[in-house]
Amino acid sequence: MAASAEAAAGLSLSDLNLDYESIWVLLVTVAAFLIPVVLVFPPFPPQKSDALLQTHSKAGVGRSESNIRLGARDKPSAASATSADRPPRVRSLVVYPVKSCRGIEVRQGRVLPAGLEFDRIYTFAQLRSRFPVAVEDVDDEKKDGDKGNGDTWDFITQRQFPRLATVKVDLWLPDEAKLRRQGIDHPASDEDAFLILRFPWRDRGWRGALQALGAKLARRSLGAEAEREVLLPVAFSPAAEIAAKGYAYEDVRIWKDTVSALNVEAELPPELRLYLGVSNRLGLFRVDPARLREVYRCAPRRADAGYQPVTGFQDAYPLHILNLPSLRDFSSQVPKDQELQDLDVLRFRPNIIVSGAPAYDEETWKQIRLKPGDSGLFSDAVFHVSCRTVRCKMPNVNQTTGLRHPVEPDKSLRTLRAVDEGAPRMGCLGMQLTPLFGSSGAGGEEVDEEERTSWVGVGMEVVVEERGEHVYIKQ
Repeated sequence: MAASAEAAAGLSLSDLNLDYESIWVLLVTVAAFLIPVVLVFPPFPPQKSDALLQTHSKAGVGRSESNIRLGARDKPSAASATSADRPPRVRSLVVYPVKSCRGIEVRQGRVLPAGLEFDRIYTFAQLRSRFPVAVEDVDDEKKDGDKGNGDTWDFITQRQFPRLATVKVDLWLPDEAKLRRQGIDHPASDEDAFLILRFPWRDRGWRGALQALGAKLARRSLGAEAEREVLLPVAFSPAAEIAAKGYAYEDVRIWKDTVSALNVEAELPPELRLYLGVSNRLGLFRVDPARLREVYRCAPRRADAGYQPVTGFQDAYPLHILNLPSLRDFSSQVPKDQELQDLDVLRFRPNIIVSGAPAYDEETWKQIRLKPGDSGLFSDAVFHVSCRTVRCKMPNVNQTTGLRHPVEPDKSLRTLRAVDEGAPRMGCLGMQLTPLFGSSGAGGEEVDEEERTSWVGVGMEVVVEERGEHVYIKQ
């Protein structure tokens, strides 16, 4: 027995008919088998968006089909050049479901009294407390100082927290074909749509390393970042869901307006507040379609519009239109440096982007009609051009990186575009719109609620029906 044990202990790789080359071949074979399996079925927890893939499709225009050129230095194409023989046209449409976060480019959009469907239905807000707390404090410490007398919810934008620009937003709409394949037999409705918010985040240590690796494997890209996702419903929550999820109606301040909206902060992971750099308590508010803000100032009156103009979480008016030749002309006069090499149109947060009109011609428009053109639509959309868009410092934020330029284009806007006597020393670029529906203003009759809808699409022709002067009225 002792002899046989010694013989077994003395076996070498050559005795087992194995050598280093054989071991290498074995390892390569195993890796060749495992790598495709890992790529197809990554061994990491699924994201919230993975489940939506079974029943929904992502809305919006893909990057390869986008009509937005990132940069104002691009030369006008044949489709966008100004021509006396061809009316201006709608070049792009953008909705921003969460105020100050990434927008979604679409080909067509439904116009409602409050603006484009899905536009600014959510906004972030911070609790302005009499007892500020540090950003590193845990949530329990923040909630110990729950809202009390004198504490208010104030909306936040990229002006204070430029990293909001890097929070991506995906709109997922129900897909009837996918629903049928899942055995779900009911018509697809936008009421069943969802938003996915995504922001870069990886934990510390080995967990973060695994998250980074998982992102690269899942998206099959070495440049992919680990992200955290937040799932939000598009439809306004019914009373039972509000109670079950711990949502609450609270007042939130938008500039000088205060509106009661639904706070869904229970859906927010604590990492988002840390990522944005918000030191106070962070809330997320869903606008209540039954409690919209009424719009006055430069908007048409009820008797003229046929209904009371309203808006949701937009700054002041339902929609914003921007003329690309105006942006190009302004951009050509803005000093550039290493931090600011382009002024892309998304810095100015437009809903409707047009091309083909002379620079600043839109500042003389008072009412426009968008005709179908080659959009594929079959009806017109009419808008009251209410006033100029008075700019704050938000366009200083790079919409890709979330970094804010210390000076431009704010300085140039105030210097070159202080063109409205109602807003002295303030820069203006773009125009604010109020939608008009049906027989707006005809005999002072009210437009029926079901008629207060229209559609806009890329390729529509812009017909100027009225021109005149604009004087901005402050809030």
